[in-house]
Amino acid sequence: MNLLIVKLSAVGDVIHTLPSLAALRRLYPEAHITWLVEEAASDLIAGHPYLDRVLVSKRKTWFRDLRSGREIGRTLKEMKVFLEDLRDRPYDIVIDFHGLLKSAFLVFLSRGKRKLGYDSLQELSGWFYNEKIFEDMDKHAVPRYLDFVSRLGGDRENPEFHVPVSGENRTRVDRLLGKRGIGPGDPFIAVNPVAYWDTKLWDTEKFGELCRRISGELGTPVVLTGSRGDGILREISERCPEAVNLAGETTLRDLAELYGRAALVVTTDSGPMHLAAAMGTPAVALFGPTDPKRTGPFGENHVVIRKDLPCSPCLLKKCDRRTCMQDITVAEVLDAVGGLLRERRERKKG
Repeated sequence: MNLLIVKLSAVGDVIHTLPSLAALRRLYPEAHITWLVEEAASDLIAGHPYLDRVLVSKRKTWFRDLRSGREIGRTLKEMKVFLEDLRDRPYDIVIDFHGLLKSAFLVFLSRGKRKLGYDSLQELSGWFYNEKIFEDMDKHAVPRYLDFVSRLGGDRENPEFHVPVSGENRTRVDRLLGKRGIGPGDPFIAVNPVAYWDTKLWDTEKFGELCRRISGELGTPVVLTGSRGDGILREISERCPEAVNLAGETTLRDLAELYGRAALVVTTDSGPMHLAAAMGTPAVALFGPTDPKRTGPFGENHVVIRKDLPCSPCLLKKCDRRTCMQDITVAEVLDAVGGLLRERRERKKG
C-alpha cells in the first residue's frame, strides 16, 4: 500500500492535518506514506515517525528564480527531479487535503489510483479527483480533514497531534531561555503578536501595555516570538524592555518546544496559535475577521476573544476600519491571561 498526502501549506493547515496522518497510520500500519508539502512548513513534518517520506515542493523559489532569470538550468533540473520523485511510486490512495488548483494539479501528476478531494470545485480543483467528499465548512478544520479518514473506514476519535521535537530542539530552547534567566520549569508566557493578514493584527501599543502588565501585575516573564526583522516585535520590545525577544531565533520545531513549556500563549489567529494548541498549551487567541469555529485553537482550555460585530467574520485581508480587532481591550486580554494562570495553578495543586 502506497499513500500520498497532499497538504502544501500553511503552518496552521499542516498542523490541522496531523491528526489525519496519525489516523491513517493506524488504519494502514504497513503502508508507505508520503507527504507532499511546500518549503515554509516542511520543518514541521521532516523526520515524522508516522511518515516514510517527505517531498518538498519549492514552487515559490522555482517561480521566483525563473522570473528573475537566475540559474534557470539548475531550477529546471530541480523541478525535473521533483516530478520524477513524485511519480516514482504507484500510489494506491492520494488525498488532497489542500483543495486548490495548485495541489489538485500535483495530485494529477502523481498518477494515483484513488484520488480523493473535496467536491467544492474551488479553483476547479474537483476536476482532478475520481472520489469526492462533501466539504462541511461549518466544521473546524481538524474534523473536516478527518472526514477523509472516515471515508476510508478509519477511526477519527481522539485526534492526535504529534510534532517531532528532537533533543536538539530541547537543548537549543534550554540555551535560549537560560541565557535570559528563565530556567527549566520556570513559568513564562509566550506572546505571538504577528499574523500574515493585516486585519488579524492587534495594536502594537496594546501588546506592549499587555506585556508590561503581565510582567508587573502577574509577575510572570514574557517571551516574544516571531521572525527576525519583524517591526512589530521591535516596537513591542521598545514598549516593554523587560520582555524576552526571541525574534528569528527559533525554527518551527524549536517554537513547538518553547510553546510546550509555556504556561500559556497569547496570540493572534496564526500558525503559532495552532502550534501552541497542538502542543497542549492553553492559548488566549485574539480573533477579528476570521471564524474561530472553523480555525480557532483546537482542544480545551483555550480562550478566544472576539467582538460580536455584524461584519465579523468577514474573511477580509484588508480593511480600512479593523474595528473587530481595535475594540479588543488590554484589560479583557489580561483578565483572560490571569484566569488561565489561576486554573493552571489549581490543576497543579490538584
